[in-house]
Amino acid sequence: MSERYDFRTQRLFVEQSLSENGKIEPDRAQSNYLLNVLRLKEGSEVLLFNGRDGEWLGNIKPIGRKSCEITPVRQLREQPEPYDLVYLFAPLKQGRLDYMVQKSVEMGAGILQPVLTQHTQFTKPSSERIEGYAKEAAAQCGILTLPVVKPSVKLMDLLANWDKSRHIIYCDETETDESAVEILAQIKPGPLAILIGPEGGFSIEERKHLKTLEFVTPISLGPRILRADTAAVAALTLVQAVLGDWRKKE
Repeated sequence: MSERYDFRTQRLFVEQSLSENGKIEPDRAQSNYLLNVLRLKEGSEVLLFNGRDGEWLGNIKPIGRKSCEITPVRQLREQPEPYDLVYLFAPLKQGRLDYMVQKSVEMGAGILQPVLTQHTQFTKPSSERIEGYAKEAAAQCGILTLPVVKPSVKLMDLLANWDKSRHIIYCDETETDESAVEILAQIKPGPLAILIGPEGGFSIEERKHLKTLEFVTPISLGPRILRADTAAVAALTLVQAVLGDWRKKE
């Protein structure tokens, strides 16, 4: 049976496979952090995860001052099923992209899909950088499932090739009348995606097109103008509260 370990224990993402008494060699930056920042000694415990093999308790063995070896001792948590929620977002500049990706991972996004809209200002997000932000968020929050990062795609191309069985909920600043909670409660159970636009919002053409699609539902986040990264947190909170993956499946 899976068990939880003290959340204060340092968690570390590793690329290598995890198995009992295997050997894990952290990269240079990780070793430096463990040995020279945290000042962990031989026998110190860390938590290891790789997004595939669950969470393991490991013991550190320093090798000199700048490197170390970690031996997985036992599995504490089994690997859960991947999260199903798809998060569609217009890329932002680096600092705010970091925040948005981290929060989406914390709140259960299983796929991260950058979407290029007519008002998108930052059109070349680095998949490697997004993956790095996601790993940091997972390590800090005890998450074991890492999201899949997709390459950027134009909004109209995305919609033209969309799997219509997956409902898209998108945040439209022009929608102000009906309660978002009431709208979400009317959506039938099934796979979901959340779409967040760029700083300038969706264009008139994009909003008109989105509203013609049966698999798309617009919601309002209220009368206040929100930054895109703030809107992402608000939308994810609403959707997970009303339609969340925490609910028991029928």
